[in-house]
Amino acid sequence: MAAAIARTLFPRQIYARSAGVRQGEIDPFVDAVMGEIGVDMSGHRPKTFEDLDESGFDLIITLAPEAHHKALEMTRTDSVDVEYWPTMDPTLATGSRDQILESYRTVRDQLMMKIKKRLDWTPPPSG
Repeated sequence: MAAAIARTLFPRQIYARSAGVRQGEIDPFVDAVMGEIGVDMSGHRPKTFEDLDESGFDLIITLAPEAHHKALEMTRTDSVDVEYWPTMDPTLATGSRDQILESYRTVRDQLMMKIKKRLDWTPPPSG
């Protein structure tokens, strides 16, 4: 969600990619809550750190302790900032579909706020 939000907020200003420690699956709850804010995730395929072809990032933001340690390990000889943003894992949510979706919305909205603040987002001029 974080990379898609960053690409949406800064379509021509930044290059954002997403990766995890383990191969993930497409998550229909992510698709649903991102669709609510107009972000189409249908082209997204989960990747691991090893799947990324790119290098030379200026900033890596990790959302889980294991990912943070992996990012630090992989970039120990690179000049890159690695930040850890502790984030609830919405895949652990239980309850009704609506309760689970609410957990995903909470994570989405928290990431949106953090990204806007960290990357100094200002709304585009209207009109």
